[in-house]
Amino acid sequence: MKDSVAEEHLYLDFSQQCRDSIFPLHTSISLFLLSYCDCKLFQVFLVPTDEGVDEQFVTENLDDLQVHLISRSQLPVVVQSCCLPAVVARDGKFCRAGLSVVLRHVVQKTYEADPSKKDVLELLGFKKTCLKACAEVSQWTRLCEISIPLAVEGFLRASPEHCQAIPPDILQLERKLGEPVRIHNDDKIRRQKLQQQKAGAKAAVPVPANEATEEGRTVETHEHPLPNLELSIAFSKLLVQEVSDAVSREAPHIRRTKTSDLPLLDHIFAEGLYFTLTDIVLLPCIHQFLVYSKKQGKNLVNLPLISSWYRRVQEVPGVKKAAGKCQMELLQLPELMSAPEEQLQDFSSVPDELEEDNEDSHFIGGPRPTMTKLMENGIEAKFSPHPYPNWTLDWTNVPSAVSPGEGE
Repeated sequence: MKDSVAEEHLYLDFSQQCRDSIFPLHTSISLFLLSYCDCKLFQVFLVPTDEGVDEQFVTENLDDLQVHLISRSQLPVVVQSCCLPAVVARDGKFCRAGLSVVLRHVVQKTYEADPSKKDVLELLGFKKTCLKACAEVSQWTRLCEISIPLAVEGFLRASPEHCQAIPPDILQLERKLGEPVRIHNDDKIRRQKLQQQKAGAKAAVPVPANEATEEGRTVETHEHPLPNLELSIAFSKLLVQEVSDAVSREAPHIRRTKTSDLPLLDHIFAEGLYFTLTDIVLLPCIHQFLVYSKKQGKNLVNLPLISSWYRRVQEVPGVKKAAGKCQMELLQLPELMSAPEEQLQDFSSVPDELEEDNEDSHFIGGPRPTMTKLMENGIEAKFSPHPYPNWTLDWTNVPSAVSPGEGE
């Protein structure tokens, strides 16, 4: 550790402790990240929402995290007007607030103090942009940072007779995990997947009995399917291993295949093939949802992708250890089969309706709200007609990243 790293103060809300988690879930998420990063750079304070907090619980159950209690009246002035979590610099003059901002800061400070922790820096993903876009412009940040934590908290607070349905935001995450993965080196990996698929198909071709032997030699076939390519790539990065050369080498006919004809990649983790900060954010939330669902005897057949993701995250080095420090007893879920097609149609219709309702609200800002704010403050804008009103732009023929609605 570098001695020059100044200690900062991290302030977290504390409303209640329920089973193996602290609420609000933003606090559980923050503590889980500190445990995963083994970060001791911050002095952590829990800020109770009421006076009836059991201080003994904090000292006994969170001893590894060295957490302290502080009343809201004792908060620094710069924090009192912010929503927690918030991080304040040692001089008390600079404050970072909001879950994603605080978590990204924890990751960056951990790596700055100990550059050997490259696995921690990798949590920020490609170009270090994971959860960088604010919830007001990014549907994905909004879903992970705000919608799912709130949905799970509401689900846990509801009485058993009022929480029969899976929250729409959880269903939306399930559908997101079923969408094709897009990553920066997508073409190369998809060609590797095509080669693996062709190798698997060739191995699966049955050998006629009269051709099974030739001059006493047996024809070898694969008894087991080839390992999942996406899974191999994801864990090779986590474990600093190389993917097998048998998968990496491309045959000429693979190189000639059009990009549009290549197979799509499957999700391994929340954002694609690699374990990122998003998985850290989602784990405490999904864990609490699954624990409560299991307690209520609910069938999770409609959430096979979330269940698979939950099992997979537990295999990431350091996750179980971090969960232990936070008193999280991770579940061992069985393999789930996908629901019948008609059930999946019913299940997927809810997020569709949710997106339709939010179609005009996924981008918060823009001309109308801005003009309203200006007018409310006595500022009137003057409008003039567009010089070429007949001009149109076909958005279907331009890259999606160019569209203002994409939030990129």
